[in-house]
Amino acid sequence: MRNVSDYEPVIDAWLKQFAAEDGFQAGVIYRGTLVGMAGFHGMDRRNEQTSIGYWLAEEYQGKGIMTRVCRFLIRYAFAEWKLNRVEIRCGVENHKSRAIPERLGFRMEGVIRDGEQLSGTFTDLAVYGLLRRDQAAENLMKDRNGEEETEGTK
Repeated sequence: MRNVSDYEPVIDAWLKQFAAEDGFQAGVIYRGTLVGMAGFHGMDRRNEQTSIGYWLAEEYQGKGIMTRVCRFLIRYAFAEWKLNRVEIRCGVENHKSRAIPERLGFRMEGVIRDGEQLSGTFTDLAVYGLLRRDQAAENLMKDRNGEEETEGTK
């Protein structure tokens, strides 16, 4: 994507996703600069689950930015949407991306072979899941003072 008009179909799809209450995408701002994107790939309301996707510019990786963003998204999924499960999929060889769900207490559930095509090449995906009842999820739902987050507090 080289100019603003290249982004219009993507932004239109995100707006439709939001209007349909099928998740949302958000820009990640760090010190006044757009450095990445994160959001929900879609909602499976019947099974009370969603998946989180993210990307971060290389020069901003390793600073804990995306871990903090994912922590917020996970808390939102469990507290606001009352979901049972959150999933994150990462390229098996993308160790920086995989470190995020591992750091947040997700369980590695398996690998989807050739699960995603990137730049014309298929790559295997590591699948991580976190259930509302998992201890790691309970820990994430506590605020900085150790109190449970209640509806309406963020």
